[in-house]
Amino acid sequence: MLTIEENLSIMKEIYSVQVAVQKIEYFCSYQERCHEEVIAKLRSMKMEQDEIDSIMAHLIGSNFLNEERFASSFARGKHRIKNWGRIRIVNELKFKKISQTLINIALMEITPEEYAVNFHALAERHWETILETNALKKKKQFCDYLLRRGYESHLVFEKVKEFVSSTSSD
Repeated sequence: MLTIEENLSIMKEIYSVQVAVQKIEYFCSYQERCHEEVIAKLRSMKMEQDEIDSIMAHLIGSNFLNEERFASSFARGKHRIKNWGRIRIVNELKFKKISQTLINIALMEITPEEYAVNFHALAERHWETILETNALKKKKQFCDYLLRRGYESHLVFEKVKEFVSSTSSD
């Protein structure tokens, strides 16, 4: 037999569909969300699968959820704010179960000019911060950093050659 306190704590975890809809609408309104994030949130609220399906339909119909909008916003934000490259953005979107079509649309949000400017600025900033005196170790640290950020290897290796040739000519 459960005590009154235990019953109250169990009741707090169980939401009616109306309350869940309000909470999820708020959850979706202050930040773009993908379907996976919303489904995970609804599961954490102990919602049944048929309730989740009806709530998801409501959110999509009311335009609280839009995966194209999410993917575009995600790509723009991660590139502009966190300086991520295309590879990292694509991998993160795939992890969030976004379709390849929407990923391609999202990548069009980043212009080639903006991408190049951000890449070169990040590369220059990072090259100057590496204190390693061994040239080989410095190149490795630089490459590893930019590859982790999701930039294409050919861009990274070209930039390393540029820095090495400019420092050797000084």
